[in-house]
Amino acid sequence: MGSTGGGYPSDLADEPWALVEPLLPPASAGPKGGRREKHPRRRTVDAIFYAVRTGCAWRQLPKDFAPWPSPSAPPTPSLR
Repeated sequence: MGSTGGGYPSDLADEPWALVEPLLPPASAGPKGGRREKHPRRRTVDAIFYAVRTGCAWRQLPKDFAPWPSPSAPPTPSLR
């Protein structure tokens, strides 16, 4: 399990995280480059994997993930 994770089976270990991290867009660094990230990217990715693996809604994630609603939460798909 990841060194920053909550210990869930869906958390990425360090080796897979090293493969995923370079695929993410660069972080905004503020002050003119956008808002600084409020939640670590690795925890956001772990939350996505948790939701996919368990089938829970983003709102039902355990409290140690980013709170709902969160700017780092993935967008909700539109039904239209």
